[in-house]
Amino acid sequence: MSHETPVVYVVDDDVSVRESLELLIRSAGWQPETCGSAQEFLDRPRPLVPNCLILDVNLPDLNGLDLQRLVSVERTDMPIIFVTGYADVPVTVKAMKAGAVEFLMKPFSDEALLSAVEQALDRSRTALVLDRELRTLRDRHASLSRREQEVMTLVVSGLLNKQVGFELGISEITVKAHRGQVMRKMMARSLPELVNMAARLSLSDARRESERR
Repeated sequence: MSHETPVVYVVDDDVSVRESLELLIRSAGWQPETCGSAQEFLDRPRPLVPNCLILDVNLPDLNGLDLQRLVSVERTDMPIIFVTGYADVPVTVKAMKAGAVEFLMKPFSDEALLSAVEQALDRSRTALVLDRELRTLRDRHASLSRREQEVMTLVVSGLLNKQVGFELGISEITVKAHRGQVMRKMMARSLPELVNMAARLSLSDARRESERR
């Protein structure tokens, strides 16, 4: 399999379900990874390609909804498709509210599952792109000197160069020099673009938190 081949995890304690889904997933051109328990799944390394999780609601060790909570925090690029052998409206509602792509009743058609997987992998691709972009922004921000980071935070908060200089106890000319370096290192073509970058990095939130202290 190519390293770019999407990975589809199946967590179900029914071996016959795992085997049938493994064949279906492989026939669609994706890489199946099957697990009989939540812990077995959690022990697997996190994939760096588009991926999703087909998850049975009832597992022998950890409830499907509990596993969903862990995945939603630790693996934000892994959408979940729930499958279950019985109808449970409250559980379905909880799962969907928590971001599940689909909730399928067994037995479900191959078409329904494959459609849900396609949708989940599309979500995963988008999440991976956003995650890579955020990591790039963090690396750029880390390349700034401490003073440049301070100038950036104040500039994106709406302060003029003169006001930034007053806040930091430096001249307006020095602020302009630091601001130019910030724009270059962050690869921002305009102030609005820099403001957007800062928002993604939550710099304004960090400043408000420090001011409260």
